[in-house]
Amino acid sequence: MNFLIVGPGAMGCLFAGHLKKAGHPVVILDYREDRARHINENGISLEGVGGKFKVQVDAVTQKKPSRKIHMALICVKAYQTDEVARTLSSWLDPDVGVLTLQNGLGNLEILQKVLGDKRVLGGVTAEGATLLGPGHVRHAGRGPTIIGPTGSDDGPVANIVSAFADAGFDIRAVDGVEDLIWGKLIVNVGINALAAITKLKNGQLPDIDGTRQVMKEAILEAVRVADAKGIKLPFPDPIERVLEVCRGTADNIASMLQDVLAQRATEIRFINGAIVSEGRRLGIPTPVNFTLSCLVEALQDSYNEAVRRTGTL
Repeated sequence: MNFLIVGPGAMGCLFAGHLKKAGHPVVILDYREDRARHINENGISLEGVGGKFKVQVDAVTQKKPSRKIHMALICVKAYQTDEVARTLSSWLDPDVGVLTLQNGLGNLEILQKVLGDKRVLGGVTAEGATLLGPGHVRHAGRGPTIIGPTGSDDGPVANIVSAFADAGFDIRAVDGVEDLIWGKLIVNVGINALAAITKLKNGQLPDIDGTRQVMKEAILEAVRVADAKGIKLPFPDPIERVLEVCRGTADNIASMLQDVLAQRATEIRFINGAIVSEGRRLGIPTPVNFTLSCLVEALQDSYNEAVRRTGTL
């Protein structure tokens, strides 16, 4: 199965590296020519729980891949989804499927609006990865990847499941995609903003009383919003599920913390901010998520202000 991986971040490179190692042709789409050139010249290097290895992967920027693409895997930040969808609308043949494994709310709907409902698939992954440099990733923790809707036995979802299983990932297909996305959202609500603010690794968050208490309250707010929307979460105990993820990815640097350390824009508006927005719409108070959102926004504003003052990072 031929994959177009959109976004050479930690997760994009993790999937690209393992899929290519398993024998599936992979092309990475990047918007930065210097990074694409680096990947073309040096390949993708992976280390950590999935083993240490290096593979050669093609990367493109503005040029449409010459190889036939069967599936596009979206691994960009949530605030880039609309732009990516519009780029792919002119690149991909009508029969090419699109799978999003992104964080936050709204990505699936944006892709479906631009590319069409029938070709867009949704999913979540609990794999943990840290970007160490261009094309260089530490696989920090394993976890299941779940996609859907299931479809036919020989359809695109079945082919993705087969390819990812070849690459050593724990993957399965289900039909309740929206419930899955909310399940992943609640995990991110409990971990990402707290990690970005405290600069703690995932495994440290539950071990400190203050972060554990804030984590619990943020999760409970999100669960109340999910309940009001009729979401059936894919786990019986949301707090315990977040703690399990913290333990399973203990050495991982959360994606939002990686963004803050690199002074990049974060996905806070699509994670904790999404809980605040949905809570307001439903009349459900979300003060902890509001505070976490404001603090991460303040971090972003602080390094943006540094850029304005000095003209550089």
